[in-house]
Amino acid sequence: MVLALCSVQPALAAALKPPTVASPRVHPAPLDIALSIEAQRAKDWVLATMDNGTLSFMIVDKIESRLFLFNADGTLVATTPVLLGLARGDDSPPEIGTRKLSAITPAERITPAGRFVVEAGKDLAGRDILWIDYDAAIALHRASDRSSNSGRKNRASLLSNPVVAARRISLGCINVSTAFYDGFIQPAFRRKKGVAYILPETRSLNAQFNIPEIKAAEWTAAGI
Repeated sequence: MVLALCSVQPALAAALKPPTVASPRVHPAPLDIALSIEAQRAKDWVLATMDNGTLSFMIVDKIESRLFLFNADGTLVATTPVLLGLARGDDSPPEIGTRKLSAITPAERITPAGRFVVEAGKDLAGRDILWIDYDAAIALHRASDRSSNSGRKNRASLLSNPVVAARRISLGCINVSTAFYDGFIQPAFRRKKGVAYILPETRSLNAQFNIPEIKAAEWTAAGI
């Protein structure tokens, strides 16, 4: 059994299926936030190497606690602050996806770094989520999708908190606002898979993705 660490209820393997939802109302894309240097390097590398193929992709900058969503051609669609795992780190603890939530310590509440093929799914409450790392039970979902009132009462306000550290609160999943999920995540991924690049915070981009320490303009000349 695989649990979605931050979803309202655990999601079983048998419950994983694309959601059937009405077309969401798309909200204006908030594009006034610039990518960090590391996020820009990651984006340039994705496009230069065509690592995403023909799929839409997202870059999650853990240090800035922010998500950037792109079309397959690299056009920025939207960006939003996110809630991330409480603990600093880049690797999910062994077998974390099979453990009871009550057995996960604060130090193990990690949003893992890496390249993930994402796919729409559902939890047992019927709410749609976006699977990031199924084996580690890491998903992207609405911040309001919590199992108790105490778990959701402050989440919406935390998303707008300018203090990045205040947005490190989840068990490891990535939380976004309901408006962002319905307006952007659903349209991008409800019928097609995508790619998520979650940037590391304890190691370099080169160590995580094998991204050369050169500018995107030099990649073509280097034959990459």
